[in-house]
Amino acid sequence: MTDERLDRLIRDADPYRPEVIGRLDGAGQTLIEEIMSEPIAHRSLRRRLVTAVAAAAVLITALGVSVALRNHPGGPDRQQALPVTSSPAVAPDSEAYSQLVLRAAEQNPRLLIGEAGWKATTVYGFTEDTGTIAFSKGGLQLEFNWYPADQYDGYYEDRLNVSKPEAATVAGQPGNRFKYSDSDWAIMVKPKDNTFVELRTGGNWTRARFDEVVATIVRADVPTWLAALPPEIVTPGKADEAADKLLVGIPLPPKFDKAALAGLGVNDPYQFSAGVTSAVGCGWIEEYLRAKKIGDQIAMKKATDALRSSHNWKALKDMTEEGDWAEAFWELADKVVAGKVPAGYKDWIGCH
Repeated sequence: MTDERLDRLIRDADPYRPEVIGRLDGAGQTLIEEIMSEPIAHRSLRRRLVTAVAAAAVLITALGVSVALRNHPGGPDRQQALPVTSSPAVAPDSEAYSQLVLRAAEQNPRLLIGEAGWKATTVYGFTEDTGTIAFSKGGLQLEFNWYPADQYDGYYEDRLNVSKPEAATVAGQPGNRFKYSDSDWAIMVKPKDNTFVELRTGGNWTRARFDEVVATIVRADVPTWLAALPPEIVTPGKADEAADKLLVGIPLPPKFDKAALAGLGVNDPYQFSAGVTSAVGCGWIEEYLRAKKIGDQIAMKKATDALRSSHNWKALKDMTEEGDWAEAFWELADKVVAGKVPAGYKDWIGCH
C-alpha cells in the first residue's frame, strides 16, 4: 500500500462504503475487512503504514513494504526446486535461529518463489500458526499471511463479499482466487495441518502476471525457507541486544519487562522497533491512567513528560523515512499529554 492510496482514503469521509473498501490495496484491504468482521481474529496493529480512515479517528495500520514473490514457468513438478533468494540456502543451527523460530518454520506453510531477484522485504509476527512474509521485485509485491486453520471459514466468508471464488492451485495445494480489482488479487489456500495461507498482491499486477508467479511458488524445506529470510531480522534470541540499542535515551515506564520483547516473535527491524516503542508507550499510558485514577499528580507528570519526550526518541525518528508508525505514535502521545486519552488507544498502538 502506497502513501498515495492512503491519502485517497483520508479524503474519503466514510471508510465503510463498499466502493471505498473496494479501492483499498493489499494489506490495507485485508486489515479493514478483519476489523469489520467479528469472526476474524484481530491482527496486531504494529504495521508499517498508519492512517486515520474515518472522521471518528479509526486508526488502521498496515504493512507498507508488502511482500512480493515472483514467478517461474512450471507446475507441480517444480515443487522440489530451490527458489532463488538473496542468500544461499544454509542449514539452520541453534546459534542462528532459536527453537521458537525453527518450530515455527517447521509448522508454517514455507511457500517461496522460484524466480531470481525476489527478496524478502518484510517479516512479521512469525508465531507457530500466524505470521507474514513479504517479497518484492520491480514494484510488485506478494504477501504470504498464514493463520490458524480454525479461522479459515471466517476469512473465506469475508472473501465471498469481494468476488466470486475461482479454483486455484498453489504449490500443488487447492485454493480459491478472489479479485479485488483488475490489478489486485488474492488466493486463499485451503488449510494444511494447523494453518492456512493467503496470498495477496500489492502494486500494479495483471492477471497473467499473477498466474505466472503463482505457478512458480514452491513449498520449501526448513533450511531453504529460513535462508530466504532477510539477514537483519530480529529473532527472539536477538531481541534483548536489539532492544538495548533501541531503548537508548528512552525513559522506561514502571515495571517495564524488556525480556517480554522476545515474545514479539520474528520481525524485520522496522516491525521490531514498532513493537518495542509500542510496549514503552503502552506502559506510560497505563501509568498515566493509574496515576490519574488515584490523583497522583507527580506520577501523572512523569508519564506525560515521558510521552512528550517521544518526539526526541531516536528509535521513532529513525522510522519516519520508512513509514508512518512514528507519526501515529506521536499523535497519540500528544493526546495523552493534553489529558485526552482516546477510548481506543490500545488498538491505536497495539497495547495488550
